[in-house]
Amino acid sequence: MDYVIEMLNIRKEFPGIVANDDITLQVQKGEIHALLGENGAGKSTLMNVLFGLYKPEKGSIRIQGKEVNVEDPNVANALGIGMVHQHFMLVDTFTVTENIVLGSEPNKAGTVDIKRAEKEVQALSEKYGLNVDATAKIRDISVGMQQRAEILKTLYRGAEILILDEPTAVLTPQEIKELTQIMKDLVNEGKSIILITHKLKEIMQVCDKCTIIRKGKGIGTVDVKDTNATELASLMVGREVTFKTEKTKATPGENALSVKNLKVKDSRGVEMVKDLNLHVRQGEIVGVAGVDGNGQTELVEALTGLKKSSSGEITLNNRSIYNLEPRKVTEAGVAHIPQDRHKHGLLLDFPIGENMVMQSYYLAPNSKRGILNFKNIYKKAKSLIEEYDVRTPDEYTKARSLSGGNQQKAIIAREVDRSPDLLIASQPTRGLDVGAIEFIHNKLIEERDKGRAVLLVSFELDEILNVSDRIAVMFDGKIIEEVNPEETDEQELGLLMAGRKSEKQGEA
Repeated sequence: MDYVIEMLNIRKEFPGIVANDDITLQVQKGEIHALLGENGAGKSTLMNVLFGLYKPEKGSIRIQGKEVNVEDPNVANALGIGMVHQHFMLVDTFTVTENIVLGSEPNKAGTVDIKRAEKEVQALSEKYGLNVDATAKIRDISVGMQQRAEILKTLYRGAEILILDEPTAVLTPQEIKELTQIMKDLVNEGKSIILITHKLKEIMQVCDKCTIIRKGKGIGTVDVKDTNATELASLMVGREVTFKTEKTKATPGENALSVKNLKVKDSRGVEMVKDLNLHVRQGEIVGVAGVDGNGQTELVEALTGLKKSSSGEITLNNRSIYNLEPRKVTEAGVAHIPQDRHKHGLLLDFPIGENMVMQSYYLAPNSKRGILNFKNIYKKAKSLIEEYDVRTPDEYTKARSLSGGNQQKAIIAREVDRSPDLLIASQPTRGLDVGAIEFIHNKLIEERDKGRAVLLVSFELDEILNVSDRIAVMFDGKIIEEVNPEETDEQELGLLMAGRKSEKQGEA
């Protein structure tokens, strides 16, 4: 059988951990091949070996049947391999074209021929149905369009094999649908795609084959048409996984969070939250559904003290927390699982143990008269690491070295351990595998069952429907409708999120 890519018996080690242990991956021409595994299973590491970012300790790579030495990404590009990373490698202030040609600019008498480049990029965009404006600045386009620019960057360099690392982690449902079509179109043009993912629904929809990795070892390769999501989930995590979160009916108590006529502006001075009203009671999970960019980020930042509001009221248990500093907000009983775990959740170059006491390092027993007690800090961190199954060599490992899922578990451990009155969870399962998602959903429900108020902000509609006791739909800076999860579905929520009423409620 002819393979475009063969990675044979690859072993890659880091200090204290074997990331890839004798893994074999074989991809045929013209197929979409999923690489499935839990967070930290070694998927991205394996692809970074293929792309020349890491050198393996053992194993060989063949491209089109010929053994190659992929020393760096330039060699990978020359071999026709392109990679779209989970965190985009784009310059915000550059245009789409400037980003795409960076490093391989067309020249005219020693100067960059940007007009020619724009025409080439626009032609490529149209050929593959990517519909990207070649002249737009990166900072002015959506996340979905930025991703298309990354795909164009690989195509511009002549990629025949595309590696897409968790491509749907930051996309809206509509953008995911469009990306699925783009992948199918690319394969029809003769390209081959390796899709790093843990989203089983997408594998079933778009992939031909699926190679499963568990804890650094290759479990096997299956034909997608011969399997199902339940079987793939079991292969990935090594046990049966339930997709429906089991929970009893909520028995809400008094109002915990009350938000009245709130107005919040973004960094450009544009009003993003407009006279918003919302309440969350003790012992319930309220899910905020909405398309990204409708004021959810600004709402959460205002509730947690990260951004000042223009006007309105925010009270927690009848006490005002309006425009308090972040520490005062947390001391009032608010815990926050942030949307961007790298920007607001962790100090990446600090040990994970120290990250886990970021909200309480100045309190006893972590500190006495301003002097940190590292023995107590690391003892506490070790117990949380064990309780929340944070997979790390030890509590002294830098947070940067952990997989996204384990970074998220560490944040959740830190926030939930404080027994907050209000837990704000913003995109808590973004980029996580089914095992980690199941764990986090159960933790949110546990908090609810202890009588805590939980505000869940998520772009994942199945998460909103599965976990929430009440759903508030946010559009254009306001809560435009509240619905019961048992009485709605994705289609109705999708209409509401677009600012329209469902047919049974009439037009807005």
